[in-house]
Amino acid sequence: MNTYLLVHGLFLGGWCWAPVAKLLIAGGHRVFTPTQTGLGERHHLLSPSIGMDTFIQDLVNVIEFEELEQVILVGHSFGGMAAAGTADTLPERIRHLVYLDGAIPKPGHAFIEQLPENIREKRLAEAKEICGTRCFLPMDPAQLGIRDQEILNWLRRHMTPHPVKTYLDPIQMKLPPEQGPACTYIRCTKPHYSPSNKSGERAKKNPGWHYREIDVSHGCIFLTPHKIARLLEDISR
Repeated sequence: MNTYLLVHGLFLGGWCWAPVAKLLIAGGHRVFTPTQTGLGERHHLLSPSIGMDTFIQDLVNVIEFEELEQVILVGHSFGGMAAAGTADTLPERIRHLVYLDGAIPKPGHAFIEQLPENIREKRLAEAKEICGTRCFLPMDPAQLGIRDQEILNWLRRHMTPHPVKTYLDPIQMKLPPEQGPACTYIRCTKPHYSPSNKSGERAKKNPGWHYREIDVSHGCIFLTPHKIARLLEDISR
């Protein structure tokens, strides 16, 4: 039995992992899918103070209060940032860190620095103030390579605004991710998701990490949950 802590990306919540979590639980594993503060069912907590430190503390608290050990920590998309920050905070509790087409942080730098300039400028220009908090509004999930109308409708019903501060906060880490726990990077290639390209190329060049490519889009956890669950089980063997 393995213990998985699955971290969601932009606009989402722990709910988005349901298809993958169901399969892992059926396989006899323990699975935790926390929602970051201010998002999903916790959107009522939206506040100008929510930043990268908040997101990391959310995950640290799950590990500490659930008394988790030997955790397989998985960060999808933007969730790679908080996952890496958590692994840096509690390295002794992390068995393996998995970036699922995720953002690899650079200590002392903000996530927004990783984005192509045109995407960065567009997102900042379109940000709106909600409940006194500057937020990015949910993107069209079709941009994740999803065509299934039922999945699209499900995502559109649940996606919530995302606090901009988490994009702008430099992430504080004691060590660069390359010096942290054992790591696997899973890169989605059909098509490549441009906000993840910089991290994907960085992982590919790192001889100390396991690097894998899958021929599915960035929306892999919705489109091919069976494939993702199998990959996560394979990594943990």
